[in-house]
Amino acid sequence: MKFSVLSRGDHTSNKLKRKITSYLEDFNLSYDNEEPDIVISVGGDGTFLQAFHHYKDRLEDTAFVGVHTGHLGFYTDWTPEEVEKLVIHIARTPFQIVEYPLLEVTIRYTDGSDEDRYLALNECTVRTVEGSLVMNVEIKGELFETFRGDGLCISTPSGSTAYNKALGGAIVHPSLATLQLAEMASINNRVYRTIGSPLLLPQHHTCMLKPVNDVEYQITIDHLTLRHTNVKSIQCRVAEEQIRFARFRPFPFWKRVKESFVSD
Repeated sequence: MKFSVLSRGDHTSNKLKRKITSYLEDFNLSYDNEEPDIVISVGGDGTFLQAFHHYKDRLEDTAFVGVHTGHLGFYTDWTPEEVEKLVIHIARTPFQIVEYPLLEVTIRYTDGSDEDRYLALNECTVRTVEGSLVMNVEIKGELFETFRGDGLCISTPSGSTAYNKALGGAIVHPSLATLQLAEMASINNRVYRTIGSPLLLPQHHTCMLKPVNDVEYQITIDHLTLRHTNVKSIQCRVAEEQIRFARFRPFPFWKRVKESFVSD
C-alpha cells in the first residue's frame, strides 16, 4: 500500500508526520506523494480540506483519514496519542470505505471563455466584491426567486456544520446526497422578497445562479477564494464524485455534533 502524509506545518504536526511516516515504512508501506492509496492529514479540518483539494483528481483511488493536533474536528477523528494504533490499523487491518457527497460548481462566462469546474467538500459562497449580490436563483431550470443581499452559501451535508450552520442552516447527515442553499443577510421589504429559509435540494435537482448585474464576484470553494468577472451563470449540484474516508472504527456523526456544539 502507498501512503502520503500532509501536515499543517506547525512543530507538533510535523513531528507527528515524521513519526507516522517512519512507523508505516517500518511496516514496508511505501511513501508516495503522487499516487497514494491512503492520505493521512495531520492538523485540523483546514489541513484536511487542503489534502482533499490536493488529491481531488484521485478520489476513486485514494482514501483519507485525519489526525487532529488541535481541537477535535469533523474530519479529523484520531488523536496524537492514538497514532501508533492508527498505524497498526493502516498496516494490518482492511479498512472500511465510507463515502460522502461533494458539491460540483460550474462557472460559465459571457465572453465565451471555457467554463471552470470545481469540487467542494464543505461549501461554495458567492458574494460581490462591492455592493449587494443580486442573483436570479433557478431550481430545475425554473426561476425560483431573485436574491438580494450579502451573498449565498451552497453547502454539502458534511459542510453543513461549518459556515452553513453560522447562517442558520440545517445540520444534515452526510449520508444524504443533497446540497443546501442558505442566505447571507437577504434584503426583504415591500419591494424585494426572498424565501428567507435554507433550501435542501436532492441529488437530481440543480441550482443555477444567474447574475442580474455585470459586476466582479468573489467566489469561495472551501478555503480557496477566487475572483471572477463576466460571469454568465454559476451551476451547483451534487457531484458524481464522492470523497472516500478510511474508517477503522465507528465515527458517530451525531455524537461529533454533540461534542462540538452542545457538550461542555
